[in-house]
Amino acid sequence: MARFGDGLALGPDLCEAAASAVEQALAPLSAAPDLVCVFMTGDDPDAFEAAALAAARAAGPAVLLGCSASGVIGAGRGVEDAGAVSAWAAVLPGARLDPFRLETLKADDRLIVVGMPEAQDDDVVGVLLTDPYTFPVDAFVERSDDALPGLPLVGGLAEGRERGDARLFVGGEVYQDGAVGIVIGGSVAAATVVSQGARPIGPDMVVTRADENVLYELAGVPALEKLEQIVLELPEDEQELAGRGLLIGVAMDEYADEHEHGDFLVRGVVGADTDSGAIAIGDVVDVGRTVRFQVRDAGAADEDLAALLDRFDMAPVEGALLFSCNGRGQAMFPDSDHDARVLDRAFGPAGVGGFFGAGEIGPVAGRNHVHGFTASILAFGRAGDSV
Repeated sequence: MARFGDGLALGPDLCEAAASAVEQALAPLSAAPDLVCVFMTGDDPDAFEAAALAAARAAGPAVLLGCSASGVIGAGRGVEDAGAVSAWAAVLPGARLDPFRLETLKADDRLIVVGMPEAQDDDVVGVLLTDPYTFPVDAFVERSDDALPGLPLVGGLAEGRERGDARLFVGGEVYQDGAVGIVIGGSVAAATVVSQGARPIGPDMVVTRADENVLYELAGVPALEKLEQIVLELPEDEQELAGRGLLIGVAMDEYADEHEHGDFLVRGVVGADTDSGAIAIGDVVDVGRTVRFQVRDAGAADEDLAALLDRFDMAPVEGALLFSCNGRGQAMFPDSDHDARVLDRAFGPAGVGGFFGAGEIGPVAGRNHVHGFTASILAFGRAGDSV
């Protein structure tokens, strides 16, 4: 009998699908679950609340956590284009589970986030699910290391068909805004993996002039001019990739002799100004930092995820939560099943559940970040195993 299980149910009746998915996830368990995560996708946001309550009834006294999304992952596959519910259940003996609900309050000229459990010495990991429109997820996650030192956060940004449609679930309650999550502490073996799915192009460059998230000069050359130089020197197939979705990586270790694949925190290139020669990116970068342009493609994403899991030092993995970008799935690969299949090959018969998010949360180089186009994974092994 297992400590982790997953389930997946499709159909227009999300209440029925939720009950079925939870029952599937519970079926292989050796005992009553301590934690049940439920993720759902569909056209009607009002149906999410009823489905979450149906899932809570099926889960019994377990802590329930979940959200709506553009697609769900469970039972070894992904679903993005139909109403569906995925469920993941965990038996965690010796664990401490602290569910939470985060709200944002205005104080003078700043925002204050309230609701996070007080840090404890035996905290292991936090799972965070947010509504991207009503919660300052980037600021909260980037500063979480100061408020919650040493606590890795893993999770994703919930989604609905339109703004205001997303729903968050925790402890039998359903919310339309803010964030929810759980801190897991005590006797738990858990580890994280973040696959950024991009590969570098061109040379390393030092940022020589910048203002907030706008880069004016790279290696002493106007940033847009430098970008055009690099792209023109690429093979034709890589020029096409750059045209479809250019990214930039910020080196995590400034003192490394070389920066290669996996050495960068990857961010999007979100705009350019031909008059000033500047480019805007999805992060604030200081003068003196090392950056390198990146491209994303299915081959790089597949190789990166497979290589990271091949080096993963937890064996065996008994269960995992997978938060995959909605820009992966069928937007990048031939179908929605890619990331689920890679985990299945790497982890074997582990219970895996998750969803396709509007952004992913996970630690890179020991600090928590919000990502795009990534697969962020929280894996569980046997308590007492080294991770």
